[in-house]
Amino acid sequence: MPRMTEATVRSAEQDEQSANARRALERVCARGDFEAARDLYRSDFIDHVNRMEFRGHAGIRESVGIYHAIFPDLRIAVEDQLTEGDRVTSRWTMHGTYRGRRVTLAGITISRFADGMIAEDWTASDTLDLVRQLGLRRAAILGLRYATGRLSPNAKASSRA
Repeated sequence: MPRMTEATVRSAEQDEQSANARRALERVCARGDFEAARDLYRSDFIDHVNRMEFRGHAGIRESVGIYHAIFPDLRIAVEDQLTEGDRVTSRWTMHGTYRGRRVTLAGITISRFADGMIAEDWTASDTLDLVRQLGLRRAAILGLRYATGRLSPNAKASSRA
């Protein structure tokens, strides 16, 4: 019977972290699977998305809800991943449609794991390219709706923008 070495255990742990980071993006973020969120994210999770910050499972719902309010057909494909220690870096592409306009957004998320769950994420995406794809007017209206609290998980993307 092969002997489990520290390197083997570390490799298996990193494989599991990579798979969980992928599930978090493709299931929780893209599909809004909040049942899976409980298994993947710590309750004290901190999410840094560009210049915004969300906390805990309620923050996950808010962050994901914003994107789903804008892009009801949201899809995320993880293109590449690197894992080192307690961090997984995922390069991904988001696809969605807003008022008949298809958009693609590239981004990177670095996930930090603690006790087998995601404790913190740092996400950077090309929001300038998103503004270009949506058009300045649409992007400005969306920004205003977010700033005034009218863009929420329960809001409909089609309302007046």
